[in-house]
Amino acid sequence: HTDDLEVFIMKLMRICSIALLALLLAALLAAPAYAAGADETEAVAAETVADSGESSTGMKAIAVGVAIGLAAAGGALGMGMVGGKAADGISRQPEMESKIRTTLMLALVFIETAIIYALLAVILVIFVL
Repeated sequence: HTDDLEVFIMKLMRICSIALLALLLAALLAAPAYAAGADETEAVAAETVADSGESSTGMKAIAVGVAIGLAAAGGALGMGMVGGKAADGISRQPEMESKIRTTLMLALVFIETAIIYALLAVILVIFVL
């Protein structure tokens, strides 16, 4: 009974976190669209052409912050889940500790590699674009 409840809670938490992430992403992407009214749009477009260097730098900073933040948060959540499951597996089957630890380290390396790829993409955005 307790295992079924734990599985249900974990699935519910996963669904809620994905929904919250999607909602946050939608809000971030929609914010510029609602920032100016219809009559202000032409003035903003004219200013954008004049200030393209400064606004580009600001938008890069926001994009870089969001990208590396999401990569770090996703990696941290993944590492936490992998570590917790490994500890659970070792506690259930202590004789499999070496194999579980090896798999744990491999999974952590792959997760960290994904975070490093995100860091490289962010560095490219900063210095190349």
